[in-house]
Formats: sequence, C-alpha cells, structure tokens
Amino acid sequence: MQEKNLCSAVIGGVYQVREMLLPRATKMRLTALGLTAGTQVRVLNNKHSGSVIFCVRGTRLAVGKKIAEHICISGIK
Repeated sequence: MQEKNLCSAVIGGVYQVREMLLPRATKMRLTALGLTAGTQVRVLNNKHSGSVIFCVRGTRLAVGKKIAEHICISGIK
C-alpha cells in the first residue's frame, strides 16, 4: 500500500484515511461529518487543480485542494 494524500487520489478509487494534518477547527468539522482515521472513502471527482468530491459513510463531501493535500490516505486492494 502506498501512502499519499487525497489530492492525488484516482476517480473511482477506494481509500482509507490514515490521518488528517489539519488545523483543529477544520479537523473537528470533518470529524463531525464522519471523516475519521480508518474511514473508507470513494473518490467521485478530483479536479487536480481544485476540489475533491468523495463519498464517506454514504454522504458526498467536497473539500478544496488545500484541505485535500493534508488528508493522508492509503489505497485498498
């Protein structure tokens, strides 16, 4: 498994969140929306220069590039 960030994820790929290296307030908000370490996410759209849209726990979320760069993921085989 290769460690990378959400910004580099492939559309349609399923990944596991390893950690979020974000400011406390941002991390708390994403946690409240269901994004926690160990959670599986499926990437729906990834505009490498902009936002990343992904599905987590049955809900679609969109985050900007600056946030996506700090969400560490690993691929699931």
